[in-house]
Amino acid sequence: MMKAILPLAVLALAVPAAATDVAVTRFHTAESLGSAAPGPIAVRAGAGLEAGTLQSQIWLDAVAAALVRQGFTIMPDAARVAEVTLDQEVIRSEAARSRSGVNIGVGAGSGGGWYGRSSGIGLGVGFGFNLGGKRSGEVLDSRLAVTIVGPDGKHAWEGRADASPRATSKDAESRPLATEMADKLFSGFPGESGATIGAR
Repeated sequence: MMKAILPLAVLALAVPAAATDVAVTRFHTAESLGSAAPGPIAVRAGAGLEAGTLQSQIWLDAVAAALVRQGFTIMPDAARVAEVTLDQEVIRSEAARSRSGVNIGVGAGSGGGWYGRSSGIGLGVGFGFNLGGKRSGEVLDSRLAVTIVGPDGKHAWEGRADASPRATSKDAESRPLATEMADKLFSGFPGESGATIGAR
């Protein structure tokens, strides 16, 4: 029998996170929800995260902890996968990027989805509180996206969380930001499809 593997870092993320304004949007269909029900699931790095690095693991652990709180069991060899992607960019606060455009991809095969963006991914993960220097007008524009992919390769559930803490604040540090965004992304799972909760 397979045993769930839950890193100690995941358990540590159960502590309350720093308060950060986070907007979340989830997508699913009545048909796809059967494949998104709590149960065994693997958590893997997608675009913007490099498997095996400390900073990427912070985000993967945050998503794993949030899934566990919703009744999932983390198993590295599970047939179902939660693919985690991250896009971060330091920008002037008045130039925050629009998040309005979406392209629903639930039920599509690998590569489909509404959350893909090319800008910012190459900037790396975990700059955290060092970003922005003394320029208080800069924010760490962040998008955490998770896709639950069923054994058949189809998207069963997709969600994204957007936040823009001040780049020099403690809220922009990787661990509290990852915990806050992941918790809010999975709060009330699966959530109302297509609805955006929280203001940016």
